[in-house]
Amino acid sequence: MEENKKSVGKGIDRIDGILKITGKASYATDYPAANLAYAVLFKSTIAAGEIKEMLTSEAEKAPGVLKVITHQNAPKLNVKGGLRGGALLQGPEITFHGQHIGIVVAESFEQATAAAHLIKVSYNRKEEKIDFEKLSKSPELPKGKELADQVRGAGKSAIASAEMSVQEKYETPIEHHHPLEPHSTLAVWEGEKLTLYNGSQIINGAQAAAAATLNLKPEQVRIISPFIGGGFGSKGGQWANLVLTAVAAKMTGRPVKLALTRQQMFNSVGMRQKNIQQISLGATKEGKLTTLAHETISHTAVDSEYIEPCGDCSKIMYEVPNSLISYRVVPMNLILPTYTRGPGKSTGSFALECAMDELAHKLKMDPIELRIKNEPPKDSSNGKAWSSRTTVKCLQEGAKAFGWEKRKPQPGTNRIGEDLIGYGVACGTYPARQRDSSAIIKLSMRSSKVFATVEIAASDLGTGTNTILAQTAADGLGLSVDRITVKLGDSDLPPAAGSVGSVGASSFANAVNDACSKITDELLAKSGKQFFVRPSASELMISENIAAFQTRSDSKAPAEAEKYSAHSFNANFAEVRINSVTGMIKVTRFLAVTGAGKILNPKTARSQIIGGNIWGIGMALSEESVVDPRYGNFATRSFADYHVPANLDIGEMEAIFINEQDLIPNKMGIKGIGEVGIVGVAAAVANAVFNATGKRIRTLPITPDKLLG
Repeated sequence: MEENKKSVGKGIDRIDGILKITGKASYATDYPAANLAYAVLFKSTIAAGEIKEMLTSEAEKAPGVLKVITHQNAPKLNVKGGLRGGALLQGPEITFHGQHIGIVVAESFEQATAAAHLIKVSYNRKEEKIDFEKLSKSPELPKGKELADQVRGAGKSAIASAEMSVQEKYETPIEHHHPLEPHSTLAVWEGEKLTLYNGSQIINGAQAAAAATLNLKPEQVRIISPFIGGGFGSKGGQWANLVLTAVAAKMTGRPVKLALTRQQMFNSVGMRQKNIQQISLGATKEGKLTTLAHETISHTAVDSEYIEPCGDCSKIMYEVPNSLISYRVVPMNLILPTYTRGPGKSTGSFALECAMDELAHKLKMDPIELRIKNEPPKDSSNGKAWSSRTTVKCLQEGAKAFGWEKRKPQPGTNRIGEDLIGYGVACGTYPARQRDSSAIIKLSMRSSKVFATVEIAASDLGTGTNTILAQTAADGLGLSVDRITVKLGDSDLPPAAGSVGSVGASSFANAVNDACSKITDELLAKSGKQFFVRPSASELMISENIAAFQTRSDSKAPAEAEKYSAHSFNANFAEVRINSVTGMIKVTRFLAVTGAGKILNPKTARSQIIGGNIWGIGMALSEESVVDPRYGNFATRSFADYHVPANLDIGEMEAIFINEQDLIPNKMGIKGIGEVGIVGVAAAVANAVFNATGKRIRTLPITPDKLLG
């Protein structure tokens, strides 16, 4: 790429792609450390009670074992330090099956694993709270004030006077995060300073939580996380394994590596909770909504609360004068749920968008027409004007590209041989926000050529952060991408927001862009000259013969942004083919049309959308974590029984981006796409299944037995 040629907006290859495909990218446990030891967690086999006795002597005598750490010898930790899920070996109490109850540290992973099996534990068992169906009949009010009942107009009572109505219950199961790289940590102490190599979606958040829990100052802890093999929310908040690795390293006086097994991932790092959602829609015969009630019952841990905000989409997607958004919760002896891709919106949109499809069918109205008819002129939840809203355009453009006119409104009438064909549509949204972030730009000149280094404590989940920041800096400095070096994933770098909640791209890129503007201004001032056309930073470095120069910028969202409601929006179109004899479902085509402001790199953006779409298809058709009602453990413990989509499960996928300029949320007009890609997908598939078969499946996943039953 030549200098001064714009890079942002082009689908260039990932600048770290070669490192990844050749295995040279270093993940948490890839770093070398002298005299390294290996740690293995062992876990409770009951869901509620306390440890009565733990016999560790046989394990302590096993070959290679350096230390067995339990609540009896673990150091005192700050349990309110910011880690999620407890399980910090601070006492004998057990609150969920699979809770960490100890660590074995040995010379090798195999020795540690073998020794862990030699530990004998007896318990005083209490009655477990693990039957969600039973417990959900008497749920509690949430503790969080932000989840209090939100009523507008006459609330749910207005449905009594509705000319048409849909009142149905929709259920989504427990799902688990399964990034390709399981959670893992390498802990190295140097005196009272600690370095943790760890996959962290929020670098500074992990630093703060680890330091507080270990009773250290933040500057005593360094997080290094340049590459992350996926996270999907589970690596957004940090869990006990992070700090327990540091404890093991401190107690043995050696660097320690701890990597969760795939089976341990199920009860170590949270999950998406099970939700029962009651949707009540009221409308006129012409299809104008009059009432929308979205009532959610979820479960949480017995000692801490997290609730998915399933009603978020219902608050803003459609114009309706009377609404109710409510939450109720059931404390259970399961690990604390946590953020999972599109938290609340992906599950909530399944219920809302399926109900909209049911209403359209009752009204004998096209589902797209019903949605457009109820397009809101402003955000009804807070009265704010939209910074921009592309829902109608997404629906219209998607209908053309997908061939929506071929859909047969009467379910079960589109058949090819034994196969039934169905079309479905659903909308989605996710907030667009910029969070405080800082960046340093360092310029240097070598052989009359200018090079730049970008430094920021951002993280790259595999979304392409390195690449979009290089593109942003290239344009901001007047350089080609190959002259940009990006350094991120280190808490010693300038602090930044996390790769969570679709804030990463807007926060990081605006920080880098601001730093580029600032360094150009400073170089102009340093030159003492006036230019008719503003020169780039690279041109100034050359013209003024400056060998090295750097600056730092601390960026915030524009003050005006708070006055508006800013969101990404999408429309999802699914075509399914269902064998009428076996009930087997295949999503043969899927199209997502998204309005998400400026797209920095269409290539990596498309990957993000398609990745979210595929997870949404898995959510619709296969993913489900099943709790064993006898013990409170997960019966699904590996990819053999927790089914995620494989290549053969996925048909033709396409992503379209609406050309949208919205500079209200941030200077660059970036809205974020990491979360919205999954929102609305499961509903589009479920609606297509109904169009194909005439059977409305309201409990996910949609499996052949439910269609044939």
